Amino acid sequence: MTEPHTAQAWLPGPHPGALEASIINGVEWLRLIVETTGALIIALGIVFAVQGFVRALHSSREADFTAVRLTFARYLSLALEFQLGADILSTAIAPSWDQIGKLGAIAVIRTALNFFLQHEMRAEQHELYLPGNDTPANNKLE
Repeated sequence: MTEPHTAQAWLPGPHPGALEASIINGVEWLRLIVETTGALIIALGIVFAVQGFVRALHSSREADFTAVRLTFARYLSLALEFQLGADILSTAIAPSWDQIGKLGAIAVIRTALNFFLQHEMRAEQHELYLPGNDTPANNKLE
């Protein structure tokens, strides 16, 4: 009698845990990319803010300094969103209760920072621009 022939699969199955490890590795790389993007956005905002600040020093108009603050605030706000996304990714796969607690605290802090930054940007924008006009308001000190 011949031994029964076992059918071989066309594609071998993944090793136990290999797929999970690949997904975790991919999410970690994605988290690193998102976190780095947030840091690069802050760096870019610093470059533009310093350029604007140097120009504002020469004009000494209050509106120019406000415009620099608004420009930098926009970059910080966007970077906060990226950093929060990176934090969420870091706890996306099999989080512990400790990690969830830390994410919650970080999310609350970053969301609050972003909320107050947006509020301040709206107030500064209102001060900088006259309603219905796209040109900066006259400097109050002039």
